[in-house]
Order: sequence, then C-alpha cells, then structure tokens
Amino acid sequence: MTHSTLPPVDKDGFLVNLADWTPEVAQQLALADNIELTPEHWEIIEQLQAFYREFDLSPAMRPLSKYLKANLGPEKASSIYLLKLFPGSPAKLGARIAGLPRPENCL
Repeated sequence: MTHSTLPPVDKDGFLVNLADWTPEVAQQLALADNIELTPEHWEIIEQLQAFYREFDLSPAMRPLSKYLKANLGPEKASSIYLLKLFPGSPAKLGARIAGLPRPENCL
C-alpha cells in the first residue's frame, strides 16, 4: 500500500472534512494509534458509520454499546470486546478511525 498523505485533521486527529474519509484513510488513522485493522474492526467501523447516518451524531460509549447489541449481539457490544479493538476510549477512537466527528461527551 502506498503511503498517501493524510487529509487535514484537527488537533486530536479527527478529519476536518468528513468527506475525505476512505478505507485507506481509516488504515492510516488506525496506524497512527498502532492499530492494525481486522475484519472485527471494520464491522464496528461500519456500525459507527451507520449510527452516524441514522442519528447524525457520533455515538458515545453507552449509545454505541446499545446500538451494537441490537445489531451485532451482546458479545460484540461489551466494553471489554471494544477496548480490545479500540484501546482507551473505544467510542472516541472508533469514531476517529471511522471518519466521524468526535462524540460529544468523550474527552
């Protein structure tokens, strides 16, 4: 994969222009956090983007867990599962890699 330049991001690494998101950009954003995207990551990324399309906002942890539980089942909605994929703050990190704005109540 060629290293194209990352589109503009804000001070916290979120895309300035959400339309700049591509799967390749997601890979670069993930690599910046030492995350190698697996099919499990992509499944959550797709759910984050679906949530955003449905509600026009990035989910914080609790709404994200509820949404994942409804769509993927309880095992993929657990904070332990999500922390393995997106260490630290799964909702914030997942939203950033998914090319979404920062969830409102994530620090």
